[in-house]
Amino acid sequence: MVKTVVSVGLPVGEVLTLKKNTLQPIKASGHEKRICIVSGIHGDELEGQYVCYELVRRIQDSLESLKGIVDIYPCMNPLGIESISRGIPTFDIDMNRCFPGYKNGDLVEYVASCIVEDVEGADLCIDLHASDIFIREIPQVRIRHEHIEKLFEYAMELNVDFIWAYESKTVKDATLTHSLNQKGVPTLAIEMGVGMRIAKDFGDQIVDGLLHVMKKLGIWDGQVSPIRKPIISTDGEVEMIHAEAAGIFVPYIEHWKGIKAGDLVGKIIDPLEGTVKQMIAAPVSGMVFSLREYPVVYEGSLIARILGGAS
Repeated sequence: MVKTVVSVGLPVGEVLTLKKNTLQPIKASGHEKRICIVSGIHGDELEGQYVCYELVRRIQDSLESLKGIVDIYPCMNPLGIESISRGIPTFDIDMNRCFPGYKNGDLVEYVASCIVEDVEGADLCIDLHASDIFIREIPQVRIRHEHIEKLFEYAMELNVDFIWAYESKTVKDATLTHSLNQKGVPTLAIEMGVGMRIAKDFGDQIVDGLLHVMKKLGIWDGQVSPIRKPIISTDGEVEMIHAEAAGIFVPYIEHWKGIKAGDLVGKIIDPLEGTVKQMIAAPVSGMVFSLREYPVVYEGSLIARILGGAS
């Protein structure tokens, strides 16, 4: 059943409307567990659109296997998706820096507060993200150390390739993930792919994982596919490579492949002069889990992340 989460009037007679699809068992007892799947907070991240579609399709094809409630919010930033903007256009605000929101605040704060209020009470929430247009990411979950004990068992069920637990504030306090965790709703963010694109293979992989975690919660008792065992980093063994010159980056490695210290990661070239500005060598051996997708780079641009010691 499609429901409206919040509807707000905009200038020139337009309306901002956020909707969700609530999927319920054929016979409900009133004591069902509930999972929320959220996507589209950033308008340039489209990977979650396919995941939401495929999850709804699979559930509807086997509705008799649904034993709990699944709330799917595919488009939390409809203005951003329509205008291909990461943030909320006109306001120039990153929606994922506005949670938990404020009912008496401005439009964005009000919408954020309505989202949090609607999700509250869920047994688990999964926030789907893609990378930006610059970096391609393998399907991964990033968890702050303070939340590992509560979230790790769920992360292991999500069929991701990599779980990155860290102490730094890569996930900011004003994100939906952090805000819901603070309110007692176990919440994980999945990141995968690249901005403005959809990788169907990644999407299918994550849908398999969502059905697994739903089965763990008692929300789904249908067939599930085998899931992979993720590589886990809890000790900060992530090495970042940054450009030392401006130019065009040409990769010489593949994403999610092993690499040895000293191997050629890629070259930064100057098309005008036909020269190589920088030969980039791997500083450590390990697995490349983030790789530059957008070729134009400047000094300091992120080129790759390597999980040291993994292979």
